[in-house]
Amino acid sequence: MVSDIKQVPDLPAGKSSPADPELSSSTPDPEGDHQGAPGEPEMVPAPEAPAAPPRNLRWLLTRARIWTRRSLILVLRVSRLVALGVRQLRPALRFLWRSLVRRWRRSLEFRTVLTTLLLAVTSFAIVGAYLSNQIANNLFQERLSQAESETRYNVKQVQDTFDGAQVTDQSSVITLVYDTLNAVEGRGSVVQRRYVFEAMPEQTKPRNRWVESRASDQLTVRVIPPELRKAVQEGGKQQFWASTQFPVGNEDHPGIAVGNKVTFNGTVYELYLIYDLDTAQKTLDEIQSVLWAGGAALVLMIAAIAWYVTRNVVSPVSHAAVVSEKLAAGQLQERMVVKGEDEVARLGASFNHMAASLQEQITQLATLSQMQQRFVSDVSHELRTPLTTVRMAAEVLFDAREDFDPINKRSAELLYHQVERFQSLLSDLLEISRFDAGAAVLDAEPQDIFQVISHVMEGAAPVAAEYGSEVRLSSRQKHIIVEMDSRRIDRILRNLLLNALEHGEGKPVQISVAANADAVAVSVRDHGIGMTAAEAARVFDRFWRADPARARTTGGSGLGLSIAAEDTKLHNGWLQAWGRKGAGSNFRLTLPLKRGGVIAKSPLLLEPADIELPGTTPERQMLVWGSGSGSLGQVAGTAGRMATDLHPKDVNTEIGEEK
Repeated sequence: MVSDIKQVPDLPAGKSSPADPELSSSTPDPEGDHQGAPGEPEMVPAPEAPAAPPRNLRWLLTRARIWTRRSLILVLRVSRLVALGVRQLRPALRFLWRSLVRRWRRSLEFRTVLTTLLLAVTSFAIVGAYLSNQIANNLFQERLSQAESETRYNVKQVQDTFDGAQVTDQSSVITLVYDTLNAVEGRGSVVQRRYVFEAMPEQTKPRNRWVESRASDQLTVRVIPPELRKAVQEGGKQQFWASTQFPVGNEDHPGIAVGNKVTFNGTVYELYLIYDLDTAQKTLDEIQSVLWAGGAALVLMIAAIAWYVTRNVVSPVSHAAVVSEKLAAGQLQERMVVKGEDEVARLGASFNHMAASLQEQITQLATLSQMQQRFVSDVSHELRTPLTTVRMAAEVLFDAREDFDPINKRSAELLYHQVERFQSLLSDLLEISRFDAGAAVLDAEPQDIFQVISHVMEGAAPVAAEYGSEVRLSSRQKHIIVEMDSRRIDRILRNLLLNALEHGEGKPVQISVAANADAVAVSVRDHGIGMTAAEAARVFDRFWRADPARARTTGGSGLGLSIAAEDTKLHNGWLQAWGRKGAGSNFRLTLPLKRGGVIAKSPLLLEPADIELPGTTPERQMLVWGSGSGSLGQVAGTAGRMATDLHPKDVNTEIGEEK
């Protein structure tokens, strides 16, 4: 009678679980009776070889130390070679990674193709894993059903044979068991199944029990999973199965072990039939190889298709980007090549129409700008002759004002001062027109910048005396040679100093000078009304004034800082402004020591810290000029610490680019 089939816990379908390492040995069970068939010759043990003489213990310890030392040296050399390889390989890997990241950021085509490829690989891996798992499960279930059916039939045949056996002697019992199990094994050209025949433990041994265990080839009961044995021993006449591995030659094959109980001459035996799944595993491996090869080919095809489609879409966009860069560089005649009538072609046509419209407008604006510049230049030149005549007449009237009545005297003074202001404005307009026309030329020569600063301070002496402000020059160096156009630098510093005196409200004005390896900086600091962020942002605009209602007492034209900015650009320098409302302002001019040099860092901080210079030198030279002194003199000052943090309300407006 065949009992119902019950399944013990097994590993995932399609994969055979290895047996317990302790049970996987092919060593025969010491209790097993692996006797051959009757009539087989008895094996005579070969004589043992004579034992080798024992080695000396000291010699063995010496050899062990030598080999240990050699092993350590070998490991050390290998580790050094690995470290050297890693050190040499790391820059290449870093360069490759940076190149990929740069290409990812800058190339839409590369990013699109790589993203498509990654998504395709991920999708194929998921689908392939699912298909492989389903195929493996189907193959396993089919082989399992076949194994269960064949096992029921063979176990019934074995039990019927044992029940009908009429044997009483040991030789007949062994022969019967041997022939019956060989018939179950189905030997032929190919072994259909293997068996393990084992007497259940803890039985009262009957007198005629001559067979303890028997197995196919070199198998032992150790290849049977312990869970399966326990289930068979406790399960009565039921049938159980489990995945296992068993040795075949020098390899381990996956298999299914199906276990039942049979009885013979009052002894209960465990009969396990083992079915080889190596053929199914090879079939599954071939299917997986086909899936992976097809998937790789499919991924490559998807990548090629994605590259072709993306190139057709991205190429016009890249072409448009190149053309737009050329348009931005001033090549207004550049246009896109338009092919077809699709969306990309319409985009190209629209882009070309936009470029033509921009070219026309820019041309009109350039023509208008040239006309305006020419008009300003022509008017300024035409006004010089009548202005000279008017100025000569105003000077005559101004010199003879003492003979006039008070009203005419005041009129002569006003006429003289306004003509002077008009002449200054006309000179500034001519200078601006030269900058706009690109006709300004830098006449640079090596010169000590302190000579220029001293000349500016002497020229501003009357204005400083009028406002009652003290002008101080602070520096640790006595001579700084700079390749510069002294006339333009003189004009910049004079404009900055006069503005500081005008807006300083009679407080001291500080001029600081410092230099480093590649630049020199001159800052002009006042403690007057200061500037807000919005005012400092427009401080270098033409004709701009912070308070339009405030009268210009020094007669400036409103173009001084704009001209100073243009002069600074000619020197490849920086002109920057800092201000804080109620705390004064600070203008910093930074120039390269050599003509055409590049400034990396200014020697002076833009935000002042109570007129202190950075550094730790306790003494510095200071030139002071004030309203109560008639000449320039030298006094000693003490250097302090200059703050390096910027106030949130501070403003930093610069001409040029500071790095």
